[in-house]
Amino acid sequence: MNLTRRQLLAYTSATAALLQLAPRFSFADDTPVRGGTLKMHIAIEPPILVNLTHTAGAAVYITGKVTEGLLTYDLDLNPQPQLATAWTVSDDGLTYTFSLREGVKWHDGEAFSADDVVYSLHTLKNSNPRGRATFANVADITAINPHLVQLTLNKPAPYLLSALAACESPIVAKHVYGDANPQTHPNASAPIGTGPFVFKEWVRGSHVILERNPHYWDAPKPYLDRIIVRFIADSAATVAALEAGEIDISTGGVPLSDIERIKSNPRLSIEDRGEPYINGITRVEFNLDNPYLKQHAVRAAIAHAVNLEFIRKAIFLGYGQPLYGPISPQMKNFYAQDLPRYEFDVDKANQLLDDAGLGRDPRGVRFKLTLDPLPGPETYRRTADYIKQALAKIGIQVTLRSQDFATYVKRVYTDRDFDFTLNGMSNLFDPTVGVQRLYWSKNFQPGVPFSNGSHYNSPQVDQLLEAAAVETDVQKRFALFAEFQKAVIQDLPDLGISTLVNPIVYDKRVQQFFVGAEGLGSNAAEIFMAS
Repeated sequence: MNLTRRQLLAYTSATAALLQLAPRFSFADDTPVRGGTLKMHIAIEPPILVNLTHTAGAAVYITGKVTEGLLTYDLDLNPQPQLATAWTVSDDGLTYTFSLREGVKWHDGEAFSADDVVYSLHTLKNSNPRGRATFANVADITAINPHLVQLTLNKPAPYLLSALAACESPIVAKHVYGDANPQTHPNASAPIGTGPFVFKEWVRGSHVILERNPHYWDAPKPYLDRIIVRFIADSAATVAALEAGEIDISTGGVPLSDIERIKSNPRLSIEDRGEPYINGITRVEFNLDNPYLKQHAVRAAIAHAVNLEFIRKAIFLGYGQPLYGPISPQMKNFYAQDLPRYEFDVDKANQLLDDAGLGRDPRGVRFKLTLDPLPGPETYRRTADYIKQALAKIGIQVTLRSQDFATYVKRVYTDRDFDFTLNGMSNLFDPTVGVQRLYWSKNFQPGVPFSNGSHYNSPQVDQLLEAAAVETDVQKRFALFAEFQKAVIQDLPDLGISTLVNPIVYDKRVQQFFVGAEGLGSNAAEIFMAS
């Protein structure tokens, strides 16, 4: 059989992977050196450390350093070997075969094998909020031998080969989980993996310590002796820690208003490219079960009352792009141009509410709502403050509610005790994986975080999403997603705000941390501290 393009990629991927050994983003010509501790900062402490049954935001910056994936990806999203060394895809797109790396050990000394891959992919398919869609077309996962796994699909999945990074589809140890419930297993908080770093401790509210894996399969990596991940929610404290050298690198924890001043610090630098594998966005999500917000006229009025360009300039300080639909404009292969918009127009917003019979009381208030901003970087709170002020101009009295991350997740996705929320989501590398979960009616799963929290149900959108998920023709798939974007903008289950901006601030001694599409979510095996 002739080689397909994807098969050819598999056989040449080992050579391509060698290119990653050279620094792609470095301010020094130093050869990688052994030793040292990387002090890494994350603003929001995740509830778990392995994204097996949870898509817990900041966990993406930890999980891949301990628990690996079948593949990793270069900055152009081309797959590269990790636990899989080669892969083939049949001409009809229904059979994927992965050759697995031999001689790999779990951190407890047990041998890694195909059984671990089978267990992990089955669990992702059945228990992961995004995995339900990612692996929906996978009918069978078989261990052909200890180092060969085959996936049989009942329909094509054109995104599948892009979905196998550690931060998205981690491979865990079957012998560790056994027959226990993976959703409550303690491995989520004290993971055993195959990665370059071994879990040491997690002190809740403070830090995670990862130690160098001396038996890592990709010797002499990793170069670092350890990584200490610190959780500091306060942005002023984060900046002070960076300037004092108590933190070496921070993602999303530094106020944008401090970026220009930090650029003048000779010891610090800024990486403001987005991570291609993540493609974060900020959005307002409406609870469509709310008696006011279930009315399209109310949601449209809110959309007309919010000035996205003002948010970009005054709150995001020129970073990012206004978001006018469900797909980030940074996803150039899927983003449709010339989409309809709800232009900023306060008069039109008021007229919509008047026509809906929602008059003002003697104090000028039509009705009241509570807004729950995602706990995290100050841009969420500042944007929420602006939305409160903007909606007051059209007679909607907004109360802002603050809470910790765990309480927020439970309120929105389990208890559904909210009116509307300002949150951040990852569009990821493909809309079927990162976007579909937010709008697919079948992904309304109370108790499952970061899914269809609005309780949006559109047969048209479901049909478009399901068709795009199996369409292998690039142009036809783009057309389906273009129609999807128009339909969601019309229905307005949420309101896009901006592409997410999380500049990485780092000490210039930190080298080779942005070598692939996962950015700081990589396995960190190549990071070293220059002298």
